[in-house]
Amino acid sequence: MKHVSNLLSRSPIMPAPLALPLGLIPSAAHSTVMAQILNRVFAPELADGELDFLEDRVMLIRVRDARVSIRLTLGGGRLKAVSGKRVEDLSIEGSVYDFLLLATRQEDADTLFFNRRLRLGGSTELGLYVKNFLDGLDLEGRLGPFLNLMNGAKSLIDRLGR
Repeated sequence: MKHVSNLLSRSPIMPAPLALPLGLIPSAAHSTVMAQILNRVFAPELADGELDFLEDRVMLIRVRDARVSIRLTLGGGRLKAVSGKRVEDLSIEGSVYDFLLLATRQEDADTLFFNRRLRLGGSTELGLYVKNFLDGLDLEGRLGPFLNLMNGAKSLIDRLGR
């Protein structure tokens, strides 16, 4: 079990030289690429309607230290990029490191939210749907080598970003 002092410590941040190029890419491009990736990763869940709670709702994922904003919605059974002109129903904000902790299951969403390392805005109900959906996923088998890449990125940021 992690020590409380470790949980309350500030997250390492992505070093500026690595973050700079990401911040120069338009948000629409980030959103489009992420929608394509998530459509593949969540294909079974999309087919079963498990993401229908996002139908015509806008979710903003803001990665502070990378200066990246991703705006997604569900339409026609697929995740799609959304323009910045639509107001988000839900926003989730955090650092690359904290999103990597969440994605690799090294930390749970409740702990990250409780310690204010991930911040939620907008619809609490929609946020709970997203959290419960993510908690119910078993992605280890699907992500394979990509999981190793995410663990490596987390370790790199841990070393360089403190």
